[in-house]
Amino acid sequence: MIRVAVIGCRPIGVAHASGVTGSDRASLVAGCDLSEDELAVFLEKYRDEWPDLKLYTDHMEMLETEKPDIVTIATGDNSHAGLVVDSANAGAKGIYCEKPLATSLQDADRMVEAAERNGTVLSVGHTRRWRPVWRHIKEEIVGKGEIGSVQYIIGALNGARSMMFRNGTHLVDTICYYADSDPEWVSAELEDGFEEFTVYKGDGGHVPASEPSASGYIRFKNGVRGIFAGGSKLTAGPKFRVQIIGTTGHIEVDGEKAAMVVDDRREPIQPPEWPVNGIPLGIQELIDLVDKGGDPISPAREGLRVVEILIGFLESHRRGNARVDLPIPRDELSTG
Repeated sequence: MIRVAVIGCRPIGVAHASGVTGSDRASLVAGCDLSEDELAVFLEKYRDEWPDLKLYTDHMEMLETEKPDIVTIATGDNSHAGLVVDSANAGAKGIYCEKPLATSLQDADRMVEAAERNGTVLSVGHTRRWRPVWRHIKEEIVGKGEIGSVQYIIGALNGARSMMFRNGTHLVDTICYYADSDPEWVSAELEDGFEEFTVYKGDGGHVPASEPSASGYIRFKNGVRGIFAGGSKLTAGPKFRVQIIGTTGHIEVDGEKAAMVVDDRREPIQPPEWPVNGIPLGIQELIDLVDKGGDPISPAREGLRVVEILIGFLESHRRGNARVDLPIPRDELSTG
């Protein structure tokens, strides 16, 4: 039986644990959180299914005592790095880490290095990769040339929570997912009011006013262009929209609704129905990978690529909206 432990037992951690519920190959053995109150709620929810569930406030004690095969990390973004490195070094075979992977490139680098050195599968929680409409478009429409060769991908992020690292990480990852190439360079400007903002320290994405959105441009090595249209906090919804523009047609996605336009004919896209999607499916995928081997749909190096673009946006803004070539030499990064 695959042993699973959750670090961060608030609602996102509950979503992680729900991916283990009902599994005949995995069992939830431990939950870890700094808050005793959150741990009590977590235990109450799962004690009937896993009566031997143990609770911890110290993740190192949990790792040493329980020796989990899989660790899921549902804490704020500013604490991901140490938890991933410690879990990989402790022998975890699989780690599911919430997005963004890290708040700095130095942290992202050491997370990926620790996972690869230890042979740990590190999966990043960019959840659209586990939702049927987004995967269907990738594999059955874009991947099969239904709109020709992809030329541009335009993503819009609007509303009061238009934040680069909190929600923008999903949009950047989606652009990368459909571009299917490494980014070559970026340029960007931040929303008004953040003229002096240069470094994201991370707060778990709880305070929208502490984090900007951006208007950014991404040039990929295969020639695809990505447009990141991050609205100010004053923009109206919908929150998340994407257009994928090819040589013979284009696709529009608004939330979970999508349509394809070819030769002026607009047809709704009907994805397959999945019994499980999003975070729980990401956890189930990781259980399968630890059990049988294989590669995650949202691997660590693609999570690092998203961090590289987001940091590139900040660097471009700092340099007067200049082009920033990727990867960025780590000794050139602003520290404050």
